[in-house]
Amino acid sequence: MSAAAAPTAHEETVHGAGHEHPSDLEYIKVAIFLAVVTGAEVAMSYIDVATAVYIPVLLVMMTVKFGVVALWFMHLRFDSRLFRRLFVSGIVLAVLVYLAFLTAMQYFGDDTTSEGNRHAMGAVTQLA
Repeated sequence: MSAAAAPTAHEETVHGAGHEHPSDLEYIKVAIFLAVVTGAEVAMSYIDVATAVYIPVLLVMMTVKFGVVALWFMHLRFDSRLFRRLFVSGIVLAVLVYLAFLTAMQYFGDDTTSEGNRHAMGAVTQLA
């Protein structure tokens, strides 16, 4: 007589075996946590914070919320590690693309917009 083997990830997906679902109270705690983080994100828009702090803090909060939603409500916490890695690589790629876009738009740099250059050119023209 042999003990039953643990179900594979495929068997868990197909047959529904595997993990026990979290209780309603755990889902409520997660929802409250997400509401608090969302409230902090909204509050940051009303607080005058330097851009060098504002964007990274919002990116961290966004990533934390994404992770919590994926782990709890998409049940990645109980799924194969492959799925977790796919989602993590997706959020990392999204953050990197967002940072590249912000950098390309000179969001983190000095004011080198055409309007700023126009004022500088006007000052040079007036001196000449």
